[in-house]
Amino acid sequence: MHPLTPPPIPTFREALGLWLRLGFIGFGGPAGQIAILHDFLVDKKRWISNSKFLHALNYCMLLPGPEAQQLATYTGWMLHGVRGGLAAGILFVLPSAVILWGLSVLYVTYGHVPVVQAVFEFLKPAVVAVVAGAIVKIGKKSLQSPLHYAVAVAAFGAIYFLNVPFPAIIFGSLLLGTAVYYSLGRKLPESFKLSGSSSTNESAYLINQSTVVSGSGWSANRFVRQIGVAALLWALPLALLAAFAPNFDFWKKLCLFFTQAAFVTFGGAYAVLPYVAQVSVEQFGWLTRPEMIDGLALGETTPGPLIMVLAFVGFMAGHNAFNGSLAAATLGLAVTVWYTFLPSFLFIFAGAPLIERSQANPAVKSILQYATSAVAGVILSLCLYLGQAVIAPNPPEILWLALVWVLVSLAALQYFKVNLMLWIGVSVAVGLAKHFLLSVN
Repeated sequence: MHPLTPPPIPTFREALGLWLRLGFIGFGGPAGQIAILHDFLVDKKRWISNSKFLHALNYCMLLPGPEAQQLATYTGWMLHGVRGGLAAGILFVLPSAVILWGLSVLYVTYGHVPVVQAVFEFLKPAVVAVVAGAIVKIGKKSLQSPLHYAVAVAAFGAIYFLNVPFPAIIFGSLLLGTAVYYSLGRKLPESFKLSGSSSTNESAYLINQSTVVSGSGWSANRFVRQIGVAALLWALPLALLAAFAPNFDFWKKLCLFFTQAAFVTFGGAYAVLPYVAQVSVEQFGWLTRPEMIDGLALGETTPGPLIMVLAFVGFMAGHNAFNGSLAAATLGLAVTVWYTFLPSFLFIFAGAPLIERSQANPAVKSILQYATSAVAGVILSLCLYLGQAVIAPNPPEILWLALVWVLVSLAALQYFKVNLMLWIGVSVAVGLAKHFLLSVN
């Protein structure tokens, strides 16, 4: 195929296979997941151009909820409409939910999971290397002027050193972008302006700047219908629990709490976890503080959004409230996943059609570019957080084996260009080999 010829339109089945695959390899938190999405959708498949990808990312980063899952839903919608968005969004979290359920069952049954810990001993350093390599590529494409770099640096310093809330950083970047666009405009030096051309030809992509996505634009009837469907889907499990489940007060509290949590998850899981821990541990007594920390550890060893750790909270809430019942624990996990992710689908299906029409607006495009720049700095902070958690969880002590495997993985992936999935398998195999060798000795 000619390099400037866009790929053929993928069948729904082909896209379904990719979304399922991404659901199993989406390690590395938001930074890693966004990088993996970019690698497959933009670089490998060329289904979506870089400008379209970043435009969708701009919107998703402004929303509460897991931005990577919402980005997958958005791109699935662009490719195959509502069914494509549902497939992408559901498959992005379903493997993680099932794996976390299995680990949670092992956790409450056996109290520890040494084999699982061995599997991820080398996998997590490999993920750090994946994120470290991919974040540079995303930064190069989203930071297009010295002012954008300055915004990214400021955002990184604000969130990493000053603990400034993520919504405040995004709001500040939008205010700056608005002020720059309307007060300075063309008076800015050329080096400070948004680059008008891209090194990548948009015509090489299936969906690009010139593409009018089906279903974009405002429709009052569609919006009302979407709100109605979302309200019905929210009320239905609650009604079933009221009719059939014992101790409905517990289930009602669980549903309402995680609905509320879904609307305040600006800045990702790390921003909302202190709030969830405070309420679920200190106020409701659904689980203990050590169990909350163990849940975070389990959540970090599964693919998919880290916000999936809330599913562990729901699992333990059901388990502890119903005297160790695995059925109640499983239902608690399912209910938590449902109410945590349901709002994300509404945000995308209701908002994406309007956002698609805004891409041609130069003011919106310029202003949102500053939000993207701030996001680059925020993602870098998440990268460092992940690296610290893997290499130096108890500073100043350094886990030298983890650090060495990060460097080995960087060399394998960036210099020798080893396939990502192959290296994940190698990392898992090395961890298991080390575990069984130590067990024998």
